[in-house]
Amino acid sequence: MTTYAELNRKYLREVDDLLRKHDLPQASEKLWGAFVDAIKAVAEGRSQKLGTHRSIAQFVLTLEKEYPELRLHDAFRHAEALHTNFFEDQLPEESVRLSAEVVRGAIERLRSKVPF
Repeated sequence: MTTYAELNRKYLREVDDLLRKHDLPQASEKLWGAFVDAIKAVAEGRSQKLGTHRSIAQFVLTLEKEYPELRLHDAFRHAEALHTNFFEDQLPEESVRLSAEVVRGAIERLRSKVPF
């Protein structure tokens, strides 16, 4: 069985190739998936299961209160915009790349505080 942490790493590896190919919708969705699976990995480590968008958003708020320096809520908003871009393909490439930096940075900071 693939774990959330493994999926997180897999999706992050795939993003660069998708960006090189200018496949912005797919890169956007992989970034969303990487962020959500990082959050789910942390929740799983606390014996919590996140199954809905609302439960993910709520857990991000919980983590934001515990670790405000990680700016996870801000990263979540970027990840949500990327998720929407998967369906709408409305973001310019520069926006996708900037949001990718925010999301990746948040994942790295989270991993350094709460290894998963």
